[in-house]
Amino acid sequence: MNIQYDASVFTAAGWRSVTITATAAQISANTAQVEQVTAIDGAPPVGYASRTGAKRQQYHAAGIALREVGKRKRISTCRIIEEVPA
Repeated sequence: MNIQYDASVFTAAGWRSVTITATAAQISANTAQVEQVTAIDGAPPVGYASRTGAKRQQYHAAGIALREVGKRKRISTCRIIEEVPA
């Protein structure tokens, strides 16, 4: 299934909220495990990204994507974009 959820990234200006889009596998009735991050704030998670274009808002997008892989998320707190039939 494809899900969206909010996470935080650390920038030079402090912690900032981002929206993560990922593919996940449902492991129980209430939880899913993130398999791959496909986008952070609508952009591919490659290299460095900035929330506003300013250097002080810059964060390591590829590192954030790697950090999120394997995390377990409650399905009730995520927005389900597309559910793949089993």
